[in-house]
Amino acid sequence: MSTLKLKDGTEIFYKDQGEGPVLMFHHGWPLSSDDWDAQVIFFLQRGYRVIAHDRRGHGRSSQNIYNHTIEQYASDAAELVEFLDLKDVIHIGHSTGGGEVIRYVNKYANGRAKKAVLISAVPPVMVKSENNPDGVPMEVFDNIRDQTLNNRNQFYMDLTVPFYGYNREGAVVKQGVQTNWWRQGMMGGIVAHYDGIKAFSETDFTEDLKAVDIPVLLLHGEDDQIVPIENSAIKSAKLLKNGKLITYPGFPHGMPTTEHQTINKDLLEFIEA
Repeated sequence: MSTLKLKDGTEIFYKDQGEGPVLMFHHGWPLSSDDWDAQVIFFLQRGYRVIAHDRRGHGRSSQNIYNHTIEQYASDAAELVEFLDLKDVIHIGHSTGGGEVIRYVNKYANGRAKKAVLISAVPPVMVKSENNPDGVPMEVFDNIRDQTLNNRNQFYMDLTVPFYGYNREGAVVKQGVQTNWWRQGMMGGIVAHYDGIKAFSETDFTEDLKAVDIPVLLLHGEDDQIVPIENSAIKSAKLLKNGKLITYPGFPHGMPTTEHQTINKDLLEFIEA
């Protein structure tokens, strides 16, 4: 196992594989770097160096109960990049990981980031408010908190259904995909997952999006039931200076897994452009 002890003592697990141009993957809540398997092997086979880490409190990293904020997650990513002395990195984030990426690129990259990709990502801000009237009501996130606190074992299995669009007519349900999601989730710490809900739902990335000038690709499924596209990618694309948006009719939130052939092709095209 490769781990890095951060400045505050938290140990971060990471995978560093292959040689070539560097890609760094940032996973979603409440998963781990394993959620990127379909992308990791695809790019390793095409001559890339692939980095993927487990966020603090998630997967095989320390189950630290402190500092579960997007700001800290981005700072952690920066420590790992600097430890490995990575340059010209393309950062790719899914869901919460997309928020981590855009905050990292804006505040912590120090010229080390070349491009960024936000997949099914939470920016600009998820929760409904006076400034975001068409956002997701706070009651939705309060329910996620309640389920995580009191019913995590079952909730993490139930959540895979809308996550992968398995409740849609004609969907091919794969129990292995569901079980793998559950496995990743249950590896992480409950405190990290509980506190992480506030981080992914209430953090406002508007100013990050406005400030970033490197090329940013946004990929989002039009049938995303977890992070609705109208409140996320559609808005983010309008805030970016150098953004490109690709949307996919019928694709779910977990499309890097269920639709990996399409997603990988579009990622490769952007990376090589």
